[in-house]
Amino acid sequence: MKFILLSSLLFLTSIATSQVSPDTLFDPVLNAPAYPKGQGPLIHVDAAHHNYHTASDRFAPFAKVLQNDGYKVSENTMSFDQAGLSTMELLVISNAINEANWENWSNPTLSAFTQNEIAAVKNWVQSGGKLLLIADHMPFAGAAKELAAAFGFKLCNCFAMDNRRRNPEIFLRSDSTLLSNEISNGNSTQQEVDSILTFTGSAFKIPKEAIPILKLKNYSLLSPEQAWQFKNDTPHENSDDHYQAAALQFGKGKLVLMGEAAMFTAQLAGNQKIGMNSPLAKYNTQLLRNTISWLMK
Repeated sequence: MKFILLSSLLFLTSIATSQVSPDTLFDPVLNAPAYPKGQGPLIHVDAAHHNYHTASDRFAPFAKVLQNDGYKVSENTMSFDQAGLSTMELLVISNAINEANWENWSNPTLSAFTQNEIAAVKNWVQSGGKLLLIADHMPFAGAAKELAAAFGFKLCNCFAMDNRRRNPEIFLRSDSTLLSNEISNGNSTQQEVDSILTFTGSAFKIPKEAIPILKLKNYSLLSPEQAWQFKNDTPHENSDDHYQAAALQFGKGKLVLMGEAAMFTAQLAGNQKIGMNSPLAKYNTQLLRNTISWLMK
C-alpha cells in the first residue's frame, strides 16, 4: 500500500493487538466543575450490546471525568425500548458490536442493534433524548451504521488513516480540521478547545443540518475484510466530505456522533498512553466536558 508507510501500519497494528487496559491512575482535577460532586444529572453508559468500552472497564476514565464534573454515571444493561429509554436523560453508546462479531472482527459486520431498538432510540431522541454515539474503526462503525443512518449520518466501516503519517492524529483549530462551534468553543474562553488527538478511528458523512466538529483532510479510508489486516489491494477511498465528530439537533433532542473512542478515555498499551492521558491530548478532556454540557442544554 504505497500511499501509507508500512512502518506506520505495523506500529498501529502492534498497539491494536497488544493488551489494552484502562489507566486506573487517571483522575483529572477539573477547573470549575459543572455541578457539585454527585449532584448533576444521571448519565447512562450502555453495556448491553457487547460494548468494547463500558463504564466499568475501558471507559472507566470517561466515567471518572463525568463524575469529577459532578454528574452521576450508571451502566445500562437492558435492550433499548420505549419504557427503558423514557427513564434516561442522556445515553452514551460506545463501540457496541453484534455478538457474532465479538471475537470475529471481519466482514460481514452485523448491526449491534435490532430494528426495534433503532426505532426506539430514534423516537426517544426526537422526543427530547440526548445521545452520544461513539463508533470506532471497523468493525464498530459497521455495527453502528444502521443506528447512525436513522439520524442521517453515513458511517464508513473503515480505518481512517492520516496520509501525513502522524500518529496519533491531531486536529487543529488553526488548520480548520477542528472547527469552531458551540462545542469546541464551550461557554467561555477558558473552555475553548484548540486541538484534539484521536487514535485511528472511522469516518462518516453528515446531514446538512449537522454541526461539524472534526474534519478529515488528507486521509485514506481503508476497508479491509478483517480488522487490522491491510493488503496492497485493500479497498480505499479519500476522505473528502468525511468527518470524525459532529453534532445534530434532532427534533426536540440532540445527538453527537464520534468516530473514535480512545480520545474520550485513558488507556495503556504497555508504556504507551492512549487517550486523555497522553501528554499531547491537552484539550481532549475539555472537549468531552463541552460535549456533555452541550447535550444537556
